[in-house]
Amino acid sequence: MTERKPIESWLTDMDGVLMHEGVPVPGADAFIKKLRDLGRPFLVLTNNSIYTARDLHARLNRIGLDVPVENIWTSALATATFLDTQHPGGTAYVIGEAGLTTALHDAGYVMTDADPDFVILGETRTYSFEALTKAIRLINEGARFIATNPDSTGPSPQGALPATGSVAALITKATGKEPYFVGKPNPLMMRTGLNVIGAHSETSAMIGDRMDTDVLAGLEAGMETFLVLTGLTTVSDIDQYPYRPTRIVESIADLVDLV
Repeated sequence: MTERKPIESWLTDMDGVLMHEGVPVPGADAFIKKLRDLGRPFLVLTNNSIYTARDLHARLNRIGLDVPVENIWTSALATATFLDTQHPGGTAYVIGEAGLTTALHDAGYVMTDADPDFVILGETRTYSFEALTKAIRLINEGARFIATNPDSTGPSPQGALPATGSVAALITKATGKEPYFVGKPNPLMMRTGLNVIGAHSETSAMIGDRMDTDVLAGLEAGMETFLVLTGLTTVSDIDQYPYRPTRIVESIADLVDLV
């Protein structure tokens, strides 16, 4: 088997890898500090499209993780980048929060409910029946359907919350139209992220806590993959999947020496 090139660039998921339920994972600060001290290209990724990169920078900073804004990559930013290359200067009816609408505005998109080119579904804590009805009617009238990510649920202190994937399924059931999901596990999110930091998949690694999104996306993008056990996946879960990460570690603390 061909030996892989040394890792020069790192992509890492945020929740479950760097932090868990708002608390930093031990070793996360040392990992980020070493990346920055050595000038290694890196990105912190999240499928959550609610927050802007600035919001997430502040959130991470509050718990002692100093991640620059330009090193944060969200499914909202990936979606805006994708649309800017596919259909520059388009129009969209958007269901989502500031993370998504800001990214689309910055990409030159106009938000409208009058004959939009796209209906774009992202994460929000206030999905409204009125907004979903409008989205369904616009898709039936010809708007193309995009969703930021396929996650069916999201975490909360009270338990699971319905997320973008679940709401997309509702719209699909009503319209017969499947969305194009931009976020993980679509390797597009990884490849656009690598382009942002000028990195190549052959010399990059992805760290995640989920087999079905992080590891799969990294694998399909051609990167080395590291699964940490500080999030949603346990060792007993791994054999359920027909693929494996390059390496399984207890936490990101075990990867500091590899930087």
